[in-house]
Order: sequence, then structure tokens, then C-alpha cells
Amino acid sequence: MIDKQYKYLLLDLDGTITDSMEGITRSVQYALGHFGIDVTDLNSLRPFIGPPLKDSFRDFYGFTDEKAEAALSKYREYFATKGLFENRVYEGMDAFLASQLNKERKLYVATSKPEVFARQILEHFKLDGYFTYIGGSTLDGSRSSKTDVIRYVMDVNGLDDNQVVVMIGDRKHDMVGAGNNGIDAIGVLYGYGDEEELRSAGASYIAASVEDLEAMLT
Repeated sequence: MIDKQYKYLLLDLDGTITDSMEGITRSVQYALGHFGIDVTDLNSLRPFIGPPLKDSFRDFYGFTDEKAEAALSKYREYFATKGLFENRVYEGMDAFLASQLNKERKLYVATSKPEVFARQILEHFKLDGYFTYIGGSTLDGSRSSKTDVIRYVMDVNGLDDNQVVVMIGDRKHDMVGAGNNGIDAIGVLYGYGDEEELRSAGASYIAASVEDLEAMLT
């Protein structure tokens, strides 16, 4: 159990609320195929889940900025029509979100996924009603890092008391983004990161499962 009483929970989307591995990796596979790169093992594309995609095309495949931008465009071509829905809500997440509202907490989404896609996904799974605000990156790349997304969500909603705000996510970018904004972070192990990654990035707490997360936030 956490001894601090958080009032405002910021949640990542991919790897925290939904298991989006299939949709993201198939979209990356499609984009790489456009450049003659044939990837058959979708698991090898898991590192694309979490960080800004343009950065990942550069970091993992050595793409130039221009090529990474073109790859991102191809990614979205597949994702917007198919990948968006190759996705599932983690078991127990619906009940977790409902329980937090019952405890008079407010919920927000802070994701590196473009905001327009995040809203579509949450509406598709009928989870959008739980959230006071759904914040994400911009399609033009002007807001892409998790640090910037968290700051944007906090500023738009007037969350200026850092002691009662916490970020919940599954990758190092969530932990670093929280730290850069002066708020605590809870790392979850049921997503795509591991404990070492999360702790080394500054996680304040670690939750092994959705149930564990529920127990921590009493």
C-alpha cells in the first residue's frame, strides 16, 4: 500500500490500459515492408511500443529524419484502419478505473500515442467515460515526448500540486517523464517493460498486476 493519498492519476495507454502489441507491431511491420525490410517475428518489434515512433525508426533501423517521417506516415496508414483495433483491454482494468472514481480520484490519460487515436481506442472499448481528460501527442510531432505530454495534461487541467499527482505506466519514458515534471510514478510489470528498466528510470513504486495496482491505491 502507498502511504500517499493521490487525487489525480495519469495513466499511460499502451501497456497500461490496453495490450496493443499486435496492432502496433503489425503497423511497424507494414511500414518497414514499404522500405524493403521484411520482419516476420512481431516480438522483435516490441521495443517500438512506448517511445515516440519516429525516434524508434531512427534508433532501431538507422533511418534519417526524412525516412523516419515517411515510415511514420506508412505506419499510420495501417494503424488508422486496422492496427487501432488489434488491441485488448487488460483484465481487471475496467473495474480498477471504476474503483478509482468511487474513491473520488480523477483519471487522465497521458500517452505518446497521437491524441486522436487514443480517443478512438478508448471510445471503442467504452472506457472514455472514466477519464476527465485524454491527452496524447500531436500528429505533426510538435508534442511527442512523454515529458511534454505529461506537462500538457497537467497544464490543461490545472494540476499544480505535484504531491497529489502520480503517473502510471509500463516503460522508462513514463518514469522519466514523471520525474521531469516533479511527480511520482508507479511502474507496472504487466505491460512491456521490466522491473530493472522501471526502477532505473526512477519508478517510485512497482505494481506487478492490475490487482496489485488496485491494492496499492486504497
